[in-house]
Amino acid sequence: MKQFEKILFATDFSENSEHAFDYAYALAQKFGSQLIILHVINEPVDLRGFYVPHVSFENLEKEIEEGAEKMMQKFCRTKIKDFSNYKANIVTGIPYEEILKKADEEKVSLIVLGTQGRSGIDHLLFGSTAERVVRKSARPVMTVRLP
Repeated sequence: MKQFEKILFATDFSENSEHAFDYAYALAQKFGSQLIILHVINEPVDLRGFYVPHVSFENLEKEIEEGAEKMMQKFCRTKIKDFSNYKANIVTGIPYEEILKKADEEKVSLIVLGTQGRSGIDHLLFGSTAERVVRKSARPVMTVRLP
């Protein structure tokens, strides 16, 4: 039986992500794996040159990072019970690229993420992070869809 030494769970803090987390968490507990929780702040659109009232671009970036930190702390506090073998990371970039980069850096055994279940024109235009991770990952990927 394959051992999962490290499991990377990527979250966008959506309901889909929370549902997928239950799988990552259960696997980590069952196999005694280290759980690496990753949130990627989507590379912000460059707002310099546009008029954004009362907020400088640097402040906006800082506020986004602080908000993500708070969400990550709340997520870990509410979702993780009696389990200490985890670490939480927040990075900025293109989500699928950062997920793959972290998976390689940490040499994870498995990547777990939720899927949005987009369809039609929405999917055609935006694709999905999960789909790109599945297509480009050299490591096993488990995608979890909301029931």
